[in-house]
Amino acid sequence: MNDYLIKALAFDGTIRAYAVNSTESVAEAQKRHHVWPTATAALGRTMTAGLMMGAMLKGNDKLTVKVEGNGPAGPIVVDANAQGEVRGYITHPQTHFELNEKGKLDVRRAVGTEGMLTVVKDLGLRDFFTGQVPIVSGEIAEDFTQYFVVSEQVPSAVALGVLVNPDNTVKAAGGFIIQVMPGATDETISQLEKKLADIEPISKQIDRGLSPEEILKEVLGDDQVEILEKMDVAFQCNCSKERFGNAIIGLGEQEIREMIDEDGQAQAECHFCMEKYLYPKEELEGFIDEIRSQS
Repeated sequence: MNDYLIKALAFDGTIRAYAVNSTESVAEAQKRHHVWPTATAALGRTMTAGLMMGAMLKGNDKLTVKVEGNGPAGPIVVDANAQGEVRGYITHPQTHFELNEKGKLDVRRAVGTEGMLTVVKDLGLRDFFTGQVPIVSGEIAEDFTQYFVVSEQVPSAVALGVLVNPDNTVKAAGGFIIQVMPGATDETISQLEKKLADIEPISKQIDRGLSPEEILKEVLGDDQVEILEKMDVAFQCNCSKERFGNAIIGLGEQEIREMIDEDGQAQAECHFCMEKYLYPKEELEGFIDEIRSQS
């Protein structure tokens, strides 16, 4: 089944909700980067959050999430946009530990408990919007909950889950974000808090095969969920040989000449999708001609 995301309202429009099945998207990243289980959970949770945050944007808007903790997995970087596209990487993908005391993948140990969560939004304006909060747990979901409250002043509940098979492949991934809008009553908030405290962990909901719609109904109640939109989501990288070529041109004639003299060619690799692009001597000389024609 293809990954997809649901946007919904509840309690007469005073609660906004998102839920996503991100299994295939996370699996694609795991496969491309040969990620080990604990690192997969960390990267997958961040990608899942990125997908839902991207769905909060409009048009051609996009965002970049960076989770930079003091753990051995290193920084996690995720790009997402309003079209449901996501890509991401974790700096040290072969990071893995024994299960923690709760019998779960020890994401906190991989990510670290100190550092920063940064979100940069490109909304098509002259300046980017940047929000940054300290990491509070390294479990990712709690860190995004903190981000929404502190940086965007929106009380939110974030749940993210990734299940990994014994062969390191991704079994399932998904999550939800519940946000309190202006006008929500104390009764609604109290009811929601009680429900969230008692609900089954998101990883178990995913393991039971619940759809995004069913997950929201479990959280908010069958009779409360009003589905606004369903959108397909997927791992998608926007790199290209032309884009990397323009970056090489930007280095200038002298550096390109050094590439030709030292290696006779140049190779670029995308951090996000691991695609490699080769530029033989003839192409590099063409770049020099292009630079000269513009000067």
